[in-house]
Amino acid sequence: MTIYALSSGPGISGIAVVRISGEDTSKAIELMTGKSVPRPRVATLRKINKINTSELIDEGIILWFPGPESYTGEDMAEFHTHGSKAVIEALHSSISKIENCRLAEPGEFTKLAFQNGKINLLKAESIADLISSETEIQRRQAVKIMKGKSANKFNGLREKILKILSHVEAKIDFPEEELSIEILKNIKNDSAEIIRDIEKILDDQKVGERIREGFKIAIVGPTNVGKSTLINYLSNRDVAIVSEIAGTTRDVIETHLNIDGYPVVVSDTAGIRESKSEIEKKGIKLALQRAEDADLKLIVLDVKSVDIIDVFKELMDENSILVINKCDLLEKELSPEIKKFPHILISLKDNLKTDELISKLKNKLKNKFINNEDILITRERHRQHLYQCLDHLKSFSQKSRSEDFDKAAEDLRLATRQLGMIVGKVDVEELLGSIFNDFCIGK
Repeated sequence: MTIYALSSGPGISGIAVVRISGEDTSKAIELMTGKSVPRPRVATLRKINKINTSELIDEGIILWFPGPESYTGEDMAEFHTHGSKAVIEALHSSISKIENCRLAEPGEFTKLAFQNGKINLLKAESIADLISSETEIQRRQAVKIMKGKSANKFNGLREKILKILSHVEAKIDFPEEELSIEILKNIKNDSAEIIRDIEKILDDQKVGERIREGFKIAIVGPTNVGKSTLINYLSNRDVAIVSEIAGTTRDVIETHLNIDGYPVVVSDTAGIRESKSEIEKKGIKLALQRAEDADLKLIVLDVKSVDIIDVFKELMDENSILVINKCDLLEKELSPEIKKFPHILISLKDNLKTDELISKLKNKLKNKFINNEDILITRERHRQHLYQCLDHLKSFSQKSRSEDFDKAAEDLRLATRQLGMIVGKVDVEELLGSIFNDFCIGK
């Protein structure tokens, strides 16, 4: 089957790129240009016509990449044309009339590249991350994974486990042969070292996921304290409706920000209070859930609501900032009960001390991302495979009797399988749908 899709962004543009991959790619070029395929990897100007007619669609550049030396590993071509909707639709319509040609699914070109051994699964994921990157730190992380840093590490660990497995299987195959003391010592030391390596990788404070998905900040507090005003201030635009009517925000409102190059997802939540409204109760439940899941909580009170600090004590921890808004209305000193919590006094209305809040936010972000250069895990699936690998290795290390060698070998096989699933060395068909569905069509 031959697939095709628009690989450049949708909408009107100066240039559009339509990509084709599969065994009928050369046939498509010949039918639409009336000429044979151009020289490989040489930009060639051609008139592009509708199938079986001489009606001109456009004049553009054809690039021909014969397999296996192509991105997908198959015969592949790119049509570079003018980027109008009419031209793209005419191109798609003509290609669809060629037998065995169909529109590509999301990520299908990259999926073919993986299946044909052109890239590993980590690189495929990093390509998706690079396409969707919004900040410099996200771009750098995606490029680092593309270059193979994580794959090399996980493959290296897998090779070490396979070496241990070879000694264990040798003992199973030749039970009369005794393993030397030196080999037994190396098996014990090597397995302990691999366990320490994986534990160190896992002890990363989930920085890789935070960079990829965005650092989550939840704004929580009672009604009418300025939560929606705060998210609008941080976003520098009207994200949420601001009203003097209590309980305006019922659902969670999210916005993605770039703060000093760090990706941030800020959530404005429903005001927390006693309510009889079922809709508002659901909003409050969502607010508390979002606060629990957040990397940082901005607990917002105002000078008139500080007496209800007890309600929010459970939310106060090292990943919280207590923000007291409307300091312009403060008529007396804050109570000792408030002063014992680290807090920032601001006035969003008069823009007072808001720079202090922004500075504190930036420091929190820098502290969370400080060790990002050593990060190898960027997705939850990587983390889960490593945890399972670790469990199997620990189970192996607890087996010492000769009658346990069969079970010990199985522990090692399962450990290598978990590492192999990270980079795609073993059957991962059940994962491919969810991974490549995150791609845009045409990639």
